[in-house]
This record gives sequence, C-alpha cells and structure tokens, in this order.
Amino acid sequence: MNYRETCEYLYNQTPMFEQQGISGYKEGLDNTLALDEHFGHPHLSYATIHVAGTNGKGSVSHSIASVLQECGYRVGLYTSPHLADFSERIRINGTPISQDYVVNFVDNERAFFEPLHPSFFEVTTAMAFKYFKDNNVDIAVIEVGLGGRLDCTNIITPLVSVITNISYDHTQLLGDTLAKIAAEKAGIIKKGVPVVIGHADAETRPVFEAKAREMEAPIVFAEDEPCVIQAEPRPEGGMHYKTTFFGTLNGDLGGIYQKENLNTALFALYAIGKQGYLSECPTPESKEKGLYELEEGISHVIEKTGLLGRWQIVKENPRVVCDTGHNVGGWQYLSQQLQQVSCHQMHIIFGMVGDKDINGVMELLPKNATYYFTKANSSRALNEQVVRTLALKHGIEGQSFPTVREAFEAAYKNAQKDDFIFVGGSSYVVGDFLKFSF
Repeated sequence: MNYRETCEYLYNQTPMFEQQGISGYKEGLDNTLALDEHFGHPHLSYATIHVAGTNGKGSVSHSIASVLQECGYRVGLYTSPHLADFSERIRINGTPISQDYVVNFVDNERAFFEPLHPSFFEVTTAMAFKYFKDNNVDIAVIEVGLGGRLDCTNIITPLVSVITNISYDHTQLLGDTLAKIAAEKAGIIKKGVPVVIGHADAETRPVFEAKAREMEAPIVFAEDEPCVIQAEPRPEGGMHYKTTFFGTLNGDLGGIYQKENLNTALFALYAIGKQGYLSECPTPESKEKGLYELEEGISHVIEKTGLLGRWQIVKENPRVVCDTGHNVGGWQYLSQQLQQVSCHQMHIIFGMVGDKDINGVMELLPKNATYYFTKANSSRALNEQVVRTLALKHGIEGQSFPTVREAFEAAYKNAQKDDFIFVGGSSYVVGDFLKFSF
C-alpha cells in the first residue's frame, strides 16, 4: 500500500470515532496494553506531559511543545483530530511523521494488531509512542483523545498532568453532568504527579480536589492566581498578553480564549521547572534565564508546531478567519469575539456534527450575519438542510450548500473587501476548508 491507501485502510478498517461516532469508540485499555507490550513499552523511553480537557487541549499542548523546542529539547507531539492530513497527529519538533513510517508501520504490524480488532485511535497511539522512541525524543506532549480515565494515552506516567477545563461534550460517553465528565478527565491524575487545572467551577473543583488527594498529587488551579492578567487581539493576528512574571508577551495563536490556554500552559511549564527536570524552562524564580525561550516559543507556536484553526486569519480583503470551536464551551468565547469584529457585513459558513449540542450553539450565533450552512465530509456531519432548518427555529436564516468548498465560494463571491468571513462550527468543516484554501 502507498501512503494514501494506508490512511484509507486506517480510516476504514479500524473503527474511527471521528467518522463513526460512538460506534468507533472502544472502552478500556486491553488493546492498548497489548500493543504497548508488543512494542516494548516505548513510552518509557522519554518523559511525557499529559493534556486533557474539553476545550483548549490542542492550543495548550502545542504551546508547551513550542516552548520546550525553543529550550533545546527534541519534542514529540501527539494530538487529534487532524485537519488536513493524518500526519498532523504525530510530530517531532513540528515536523509531521513521515509517510514512509506510516506505511511501514501498518505493513509490518498489521498481522499483529488486526486480530485485536483495535480502534483507529488505539493503532495511532501505538504508532505515535513507537515513532517517538525510534526517533529519540527527549519529551513528548500527549493530548488525550477522549475523556481520560479509559483513553488509550492513559498508560503514561507524565511529569505533569494538565486538565484545561470541563464543559458538556461527548456526554453519551463521559456522562451527563459536569461532575461526571470531570471524573473521567481526572482519571489521568497519577500517584504523586503534579496536576494543573486550567479552569474549574463549583461542580468540578471538588472532583479534582478529591482525586488529587486520593492520588497524593500536588494540585494547582491556574485561575486562582493567574499569570496571564490581560489579553488583547492584535490587528495582524494572535494575541498580546500582559503577565505577572514575564512582562508582555506576543502570541501567534488567535482567539480570546487563548488567555486561559496560555495561563494553563505557563503553569504546566512551571510545574516541570519546579521538578528540576527541565532546567532551561522559564520559571518565576529564573525568569531572566528562560524569558527569551518563552517569548520565542509563545510567539512562534504555529511555525514551530504547525497548529492550525485557532482564530486563524487565512485571507485579507475580505478577512477570512476559521476556528475549530465545536461545542457550547468553545462558542461562548467565539460568540464574544465575533461580536467584537468590525466589518461592513459578516458571512458565516457553518456546519456541525450530529452528536453536539447544536441548539445550544445556535443560541450563541450572531443574528445579523449572512449564513451559508454546509456539511463536512464526515459521516457524523449533520446534513446542511437539517442545520438550516434548526437555524430557522433560532431566528437565523441562510442558504445551504452540500460541501464546504461550495459554501465558501458563495460567501467569497458575495463578500466585499470590507466584509468578514468566518468558517467553523466543526473541526471537520475547518479541515475541509483548509484542504483547498492554501
């Protein structure tokens, strides 16, 4: 098989949550443990950082990786889902996994893993862990796929466990209350390993505190004494931050939600530095030593790690922005940011998958925009006519288009130079858009 055929094999022959939803999710760690033993426990060959949470995992993971790279480490980065190509999921110092490695891994190992009937994510995680060992990384930032307690990344014992925040998502798998969801995410907390919580509320904080006590894990709530105290969008994209310890920082990741994400990432880096493991990483006590590395890492996350789709400015005149926010928690920020946009007319290309709270998101959409409802190339995506019908119930009108490309082409044709075009609602909508927009 060539690379394209290998990716199709992985998508179609191993159950894939991103395409199939709940039927593509395998609960439990039996397959993961079998794969890990088969490959000689590769994750024990390097240090790790574990990142869970409902929203912000990707931004936090990439930001941490970028700073660590600037500090001189060889950094593995495992995230999901990918937007344009499978190789985005597995990177070393920002470079995606090679196509040859993916092909050879599947060709050489399918005889072992096929009888296990593993999920797509189980195979991909095993591939990532082995790839990092084979390529001698110093440290790997590992993003949880779904939940935490039973996620197949949860065989690692990291330097620090990070949980960004909790909101309603994947409730059919993780629970129908914030406390239940928090309990699943808290499953990544390990014995004696420091844990950083980005944001918690009255319902989730006791869950994290109880789990940390049980595991004798030092716990820090990053929002209690925030390092990032002010954040403002920059006209050219990204954010300008004022911090308590590191002065002002410019970040290239866009979105007002990045204030919380950066604050979480800084506390995670601080937790590593306190252990004395990463002596070059910045801490409040040694800010002069690590300040340059921190500034460079935060200001070049996209360049160093390849992160896409976070209030990403794709074109100008008219300005075109895409964002992967796909649930109510994410749209609480996106709706605020869209309200701050100054333009002649706003055009929104919008689609969602069927297992999200689309009515909750619809309530947050701006009413004074021109809408282009669409369907991503995913079996989980809602039909564009269904999305349009639901929108009408919320007082939102628009046209429907069968593909993201057709929706964008219509919006771009209709837009004037001083208009604003937004593409989002689903990671898969953004993924389809980025495949043809570059």
